[in-house]
Amino acid sequence: MALIPATILTGFLGSGKTTLLNRILREPHGMKIAVIENEFGEENIDNEILVQDSNEQIVEMSNGCICCTVRGDLIAGLSQLAQKRRDGVLQFDRVVIETTGLANPGPVAQTFFMDEEVGVSYLLDGVITVVDASHAMQQLDRFEEAQRQIGFADRMLLSKTDLVSPESVSALETRLKRINPRAPIMRSEFGDAPIDEILDIRGFNLNEKLEIDPDFLKSDEHDHACDEHCAHDHDHHHHHTHHHAHDHAHAHDHAHGGHTDNISAFVFRSERAFDPAKLEEFIGGLVQSFGPRMLRYKGVLWLDGATRKVIFQGVHQTMGSDLGSPWADGEQRGSKIVFIGQNLPKEVFTQGLTQCLT
Repeated sequence: MALIPATILTGFLGSGKTTLLNRILREPHGMKIAVIENEFGEENIDNEILVQDSNEQIVEMSNGCICCTVRGDLIAGLSQLAQKRRDGVLQFDRVVIETTGLANPGPVAQTFFMDEEVGVSYLLDGVITVVDASHAMQQLDRFEEAQRQIGFADRMLLSKTDLVSPESVSALETRLKRINPRAPIMRSEFGDAPIDEILDIRGFNLNEKLEIDPDFLKSDEHDHACDEHCAHDHDHHHHHTHHHAHDHAHAHDHAHGGHTDNISAFVFRSERAFDPAKLEEFIGGLVQSFGPRMLRYKGVLWLDGATRKVIFQGVHQTMGSDLGSPWADGEQRGSKIVFIGQNLPKEVFTQGLTQCLT
């Protein structure tokens, strides 16, 4: 049976997640969608909005959508939904998980790679983050969770842009791109966003289309400030197969405009091949030391002796790689990776990766 696509819908309190979700559920797309409300606490307000009978854990809705409230373990909820689908009790085509406004999407995303039962039933399609244009600047200044939600995004939807000046929207977009240059930014008023830009985006697929803002790559700024090295002893898991990382250092100083976000991105590029053994060892060490602070990392690698590209990505301590297309005759070979994380010491990453090159 084909894997069930899953979308994580996140965004800070009041950003418009439920408005967007209701719009997705009402859209005449012909799909049956199971919704999981991953809320904290006993009272789930959104449940009252979305479902008529809040005493039911799973409710078939009039438009063919299903709503499931998981107050406990997300793994249990996903597994239960998949089993009911296999048993023919429920029919649905995909799952949308709406997180609470104060949630870190990281553990939710990791669920799809860390748990075997979830992994054999679901495909994580992408993380959609709704951003309230009228309050996001203050939220990013005050709350690390808001920064994490941006850092994890595969797509960002700006809501409430009508409430602020064009200059303010432009400044916010600039800041969002600094935190996460790989996620396209769209504007969405009252949940009005094209469904094909939200579902089936394959944001978490291992593919070669590494979306990075081209202006970000052109930047000539180099931040040589190495953050204090803080090592955590964490397990390091592999999803699919292996290893990897990227290349020479194009690290950027992201403290522009008076905002110093502790979550930011930097890119590593090289036109020399990696030594696979050195790279595997170094990346394993990075994940051991900085895994909890490495929100997303993804890249295309050139490994010495390999005739094909290697596509690599990870979330925290979970990472995986896959073979991409063969290197074409005359194609400029090289590696490119983007790291998005919390106070990551760019010099440690870039110097170490440079030492893994042939």
